[in-house]
Amino acid sequence: MTSLVKLQSIMARLRTPKDGCPWDLAQNFDTIAPYTIEEAYEVADAIERKDMDDLREELGDLLFQVVFHAQMAEETSAFTLDDVVTGICDKMERRHPHVFGNAEQLNAGAIPGAWERHKERERAEKSIQKTTPDSVLDGIARTLPALQRSQKLQERAARVGFDWPSLQPVFDKLEEEIAELSEAIIAPEHNDHIAEELGDILFVCTNLARKLNVDANAALASSNKKFERRFSWIEKRLAQTGKTPKDASLDEMEAFWVEAKKREREA
Repeated sequence: MTSLVKLQSIMARLRTPKDGCPWDLAQNFDTIAPYTIEEAYEVADAIERKDMDDLREELGDLLFQVVFHAQMAEETSAFTLDDVVTGICDKMERRHPHVFGNAEQLNAGAIPGAWERHKERERAEKSIQKTTPDSVLDGIARTLPALQRSQKLQERAARVGFDWPSLQPVFDKLEEEIAELSEAIIAPEHNDHIAEELGDILFVCTNLARKLNVDANAALASSNKKFERRFSWIEKRLAQTGKTPKDASLDEMEAFWVEAKKREREA
């Protein structure tokens, strides 16, 4: 018995009515989806920390999520794990004709943009089966982190020409949105628009990142790390004086923050 077959049998056993695991039996696609997302993030975290032992374990947890979903699907005769694996094998071969194609395709090698064109063709084929009109924005997962989804939406719209021609209009739009947020904060009758206006600012910032060929999510993640690093320095320096952030004044913490920035520039 291969390891994957054993994992399938374990999952099937957990989902066996009457003598399976009550918790596993109570689950459905909706309740398991958050765990699947969480496991994917834990894989990414292990990669970032370069912890190979942890990565091996987290990949196993993520694989278990795939098997869990496939088991629930098989119980309703929707599809099986074998269907999942066959599907991704077919897709990878189809999207890599320069590796798996005929002699002419192999000689042509990888063609820039081919991957996206293959995806667009697949979306077009799927849209034929839909009862609602096809959209350029179809296929962008709604469960993606908002920042990442924002950038993907804008990238997709830009492909069909819905895009600012240069950076300056983006900066102009950003200033406009900041002004609208200020107005919403100042004017009581507009207070219910604060979240909306702030969201518009974030959306424009994401667009600015796209125009600069910067991954907005990665840029924010980098700033998060920088903040953690500098705040940790504040805590360390305060500890040397016998204080914690709760005991310190804002001026004290700001001084150590400036010190942390200076250390980084000089490093």
